[in-house]
Amino acid sequence: MKKIIPLPTPVLRALRKLGQDINDARRRRRVTIELMAERAGLSRATIGKIEKGDPTASMGGYAAVLFVLGMDKQLSDLVDGAHDFIGRRLEDEKLPQRVRRPWAKKRNDHE
Repeated sequence: MKKIIPLPTPVLRALRKLGQDINDARRRRRVTIELMAERAGLSRATIGKIEKGDPTASMGGYAAVLFVLGMDKQLSDLVDGAHDFIGRRLEDEKLPQRVRRPWAKKRNDHE
């Protein structure tokens, strides 16, 4: 039985697009599924899942395929702080006016 993962529709669409993009990149490089599987250390079935954007395929599988395609740099920059505009805006709003050293807890030696 296929494991169903309840993911939001936009996430499923993004995974399908990622899978199709991986498929296109592999074919542009004239790499067969068999060769991709061998180089990535995965089965042909797993490559098929990845190229369909199956959410049950592991993150490591996606990473291995991107490495074989020479696209692993994009993976490492995926959530880089330089691209996290919302997170940086939220962080900037809550920056303290002053940073102080935390107080050291006093030990009570009389207990």
